[in-house]
Amino acid sequence: MQDMTLYKTQILITAILLVVILVLNSLSKRAIRRFGRTSAINMNNRKIIFYLSNLFFYGLAIVVITLIWGVNLQEFSVFISSILAIVGIGFVAQWSILSNLTASVILFFSHPLRLGDRIRVMDKDFDWTGKVEDISGFYLFMRTDDGRKISIPTNLVIQKGIEILQSDEEVDTIES
Repeated sequence: MQDMTLYKTQILITAILLVVILVLNSLSKRAIRRFGRTSAINMNNRKIIFYLSNLFFYGLAIVVITLIWGVNLQEFSVFISSILAIVGIGFVAQWSILSNLTASVILFFSHPLRLGDRIRVMDKDFDWTGKVEDISGFYLFMRTDDGRKISIPTNLVIQKGIEILQSDEEVDTIES
């Protein structure tokens, strides 16, 4: 009988936790959206911030739920470290994936490049001049002046360097 009450309590606490996590996640999305508008952060960058906040809240929920249901903390930490070791080995096996993710973070936080900018990728073999259409976790997508749509790995953009020929804000002020 006591086990049944324990399970009911754990189910109730888990349900409450999930509701709290969903509410907090919704409030954080609203705050990110408001901050993004006031700080003029473009939608692509806001999507990345939304993704990271989702990852944080749902990761926190998983950890707290495992504690609610009585999973031994030592066993849980061994499990998590094993998963991280496997992921680490996978990243080392695919070093380019890790370098592209790192380059995307650098482009996102500390580079003046924005969507809509007209750029030239500094490469002696190719003339990649065009407009930036999207920046994902792994690629920079651009439409070249001759109409081709190309994707360039973000680590290559960081290595080669780019020249911003005309930013999206300059285009807006010229047109108005």
